[in-house]
Amino acid sequence: MTAPPQPSPATPLLPADTTEDVRARRPSTAVLPVGSFEQHGAHLPLVTDTVIACTIAGELAAAHPVQLLPPLTVSCSHEHADWPGTVSISARTLHAVVTDIAASLRRSGIGTLILVNGHGGNYVLRNVVQESAGSGVRMALFPQSADWEAARARAGVRTSAHSDMHAGEVETSILLHAHPELVKDGYESADCTADDRKHLLTLGMSAYTASGVVGRPSLASARKGRELLAGLVAAFGEYAALLGTPTEGGR
Repeated sequence: MTAPPQPSPATPLLPADTTEDVRARRPSTAVLPVGSFEQHGAHLPLVTDTVIACTIAGELAAAHPVQLLPPLTVSCSHEHADWPGTVSISARTLHAVVTDIAASLRRSGIGTLILVNGHGGNYVLRNVVQESAGSGVRMALFPQSADWEAARARAGVRTSAHSDMHAGEVETSILLHAHPELVKDGYESADCTADDRKHLLTLGMSAYTASGVVGRPSLASARKGRELLAGLVAAFGEYAALLGTPTEGGR
């Protein structure tokens, strides 16, 4: 009798600060990774967006004295509902959770919140940031399209942002660099091109891909993943200057 497949190994991605660590650092800015729990083809795990958001946020926290928050691991993945394992919450719930977190941070003396978004379907986060004006907490959404484009150019990513939509060259590269233990065999032959996705929101991803992949993971490499992350950290410098977030050791 064949034994059932074992779960993939978990990866520690949670901040390990104690309350005294935060007291000593006295951060004025918090960083909240927002991921998802959705299919990423057969070669990447359901937690891919969360892992990527946490990895980016961790790199930012290494460069700036911010409070790194634990991730939101379930978000708006409704377009992936046809694949087993995908779990979603409504946009209104995500909106409420993020605004509640911002209010809690404000009461503790942290007046700036950076949302590090790892899932493109979390459209409502733009509204959360938009509505934060005058709330007492300044917010920013990172990375934005221009930040990704600069990072892609630095890393030499060959597929366009539109073609490389899901579980493709960029996402696979970041995991190959940061968490190679999470990348399964087969990504080298998992390419799927689906540039015409006009009705994605209406029809869902399954109308455009059978595997769940939209992109060319075969082009991924750990080197590209390293350079993508370095490019994003460099791009965040503009946000840090705008929001008054110091660099590590440079209050």
